[in-house]
Amino acid sequence: MSDRLPEKLRKKIENRKARVGVIGLGYVGLPLAAEFAKAGFRTTGIDVDAGRVKRIKAGRSYITDISSSELSGLVKKGLLSATTRSKVLKDLDGVVICVPTPLRKSRDPDISYIVSAAEALAKHLHRHQVIILESTTYPGTTREVILPMLEATGLKVGKDFFLGFSPERIDPGNPTYGTSTIPKVISGVTPACRRAVELLYSQVIRKLVPVSSTDVAEMVKLLENTFRSVNIGLVNELALMCDRMGINVWEVIEAAKTKPFGFMPFYPGPGIGGHCIPLDPLYLSWKAKLHGFEARFIELASQVNGAMPEYVVSRVAQGLNAKGRSLKGSRVLILGVAYKRGVTDVRESPALEIIHHLIRKGARVRYHDPFVPSFRTDGTTLRSAPLTPRTLRSADCVVIVTDHEALDKRLVAKHSRLILDTRNALRNLGRRSKKISRL
Repeated sequence: MSDRLPEKLRKKIENRKARVGVIGLGYVGLPLAAEFAKAGFRTTGIDVDAGRVKRIKAGRSYITDISSSELSGLVKKGLLSATTRSKVLKDLDGVVICVPTPLRKSRDPDISYIVSAAEALAKHLHRHQVIILESTTYPGTTREVILPMLEATGLKVGKDFFLGFSPERIDPGNPTYGTSTIPKVISGVTPACRRAVELLYSQVIRKLVPVSSTDVAEMVKLLENTFRSVNIGLVNELALMCDRMGINVWEVIEAAKTKPFGFMPFYPGPGIGGHCIPLDPLYLSWKAKLHGFEARFIELASQVNGAMPEYVVSRVAQGLNAKGRSLKGSRVLILGVAYKRGVTDVRESPALEIIHHLIRKGARVRYHDPFVPSFRTDGTTLRSAPLTPRTLRSADCVVIVTDHEALDKRLVAKHSRLILDTRNALRNLGRRSKKISRL
């Protein structure tokens, strides 16, 4: 099949006259929409969350990587708009799907948001429209799920419309690599589809990495995050082992990473969080099972990482016992509930599970996080406490779960009675204090 694109579509994109839409305005979708808008494309964000749409229209950002001033400027110039109505899809030349792909309680993929987006697109699909899926999913989704829904309209892929997949690689809070500077893997259902995807993304992304099929591109994303999950699982298990042996795991890693080849440092922690690393490997494991293959490394890593929050709670209990206190009734202060430093995102954060276990065991829990003013857990709303000497002294144990750069580490070390540092955040405070324990 030819890889030539309709001349009218090509010129529209190259002249920045094409209208672009992004379905899903979360940590992936909103930054991408902003990049297209900054490049001069009239961009429309579509989201079922009316609150998000209202904030965008008012120029108020809810994403760490985009300032309100930047967002407001794009909105005022008429380059970026937002709506909850899917009928706007009929006016768009390019549409990128960036919706969530959670796991069900049975740990199998929930692609209902992708299906809903594809249904909306099918209602408004028109000739020469470019459709790209960015949502992380199992290999085959673009070809087996979205393609039949769109071709049921009577339009032909690679001729009448163009369909591809490009895995998101956003790293929230990363000051070095953003949406436009991270190399982007792209693919298409046909050669013409891949050319259309390449043409559209080349307007806003510096480096593109074409691959042969959408299945390959979908697998790329799962490999990237499975690689991280398995290696984090390995180093978390090593941390447990070193604790039993009385060895400082952090010193071991620092020494090992001096090797200039064959080793890449990963660090232990209280668990894994965010939308990608805890979930993506299980997408791959689920798909593998359909082909009669048991992904043992993936499942084992998931078990090790999933057990870390409970291990943290056990370490808190041990520390309190050594001070003659029971976990029940003790005051525990959690520092950081976002899943990683510098972000507001608490999805799958190990802090939430740690807090859940602490409360269930009778501890009196407070938290401090400058990026998360409040959140709900176990039917209760918790609010961030100020980080003051009084707050620290009032806690029987302080647990550093997220090592935000804004965390005043000297203040924490000076005024806390007992500290469990799950991130080795206090490593540069001089000699090791007896009141500080680490994973």
